[in-house]
Amino acid sequence: QVQLVESGGGLVQAGGSLRLSCSASKRIFSTYDMGWFRQAPGKQRELVAAITRGGSTNYADSVKGRFTISGDNAKNTVYLQMNSLKPEDTAVYYCAARVGGLLWNSWGQGTQVTVSS
Repeated sequence: QVQLVESGGGLVQAGGSLRLSCSASKRIFSTYDMGWFRQAPGKQRELVAAITRGGSTNYADSVKGRFTISGDNAKNTVYLQMNSLKPEDTAVYYCAARVGGLLWNSWGQGTQVTVSS
């Protein structure tokens, strides 16, 4: 497994932007798929965006065109750029990693994102 630490959450007004960072304890992009999940109060955790070790990306329909996942191989860091934020984006955001398309089995501690209307 790999240790993951998220940062960059905070309070922002609707329409604003935030960039989340996920720092990994070792090299990730040659081995792991990386994902950003979120969980709002009373709701299930959902996959927001993912990037495979091959560089392919996919997004939840609710964030397409607004969020972008990317990585910096030299820094072992994955980013989630979030633009045009909406109150419904309010949640705890988690970074996760998996190997070989199996279960997401490495998780960060989460970072709170709150979007005010």
